[in-house]
Amino acid sequence: MLIGHPDIVARAAVVNVLFCTRQRQSRPPKLIEVGLNGADGLDWETFCDCSCLYAVPSAGLFGKRGRVTYERRQAIRRKVQDLFQVEATD
Repeated sequence: MLIGHPDIVARAAVVNVLFCTRQRQSRPPKLIEVGLNGADGLDWETFCDCSCLYAVPSAGLFGKRGRVTYERRQAIRRKVQDLFQVEATD
């Protein structure tokens, strides 16, 4: 999952991403994860790990899978803020 302002991400040579597991899950999300599903344009349940950001070359990305719903983007934002102890007022 791409992380960043859409205008910046569209032009960036390197982008931040979160690792997501694209497999059927038989467990609830861990405290570091947010669950995604068909509402986000995905074929099956996916867990997004919010504990580690990866910087990757944007040229290597392909195959857009969907668009994360507003509610789930908010959940991911809160989870990243909590895990990295970042406040919106910092």
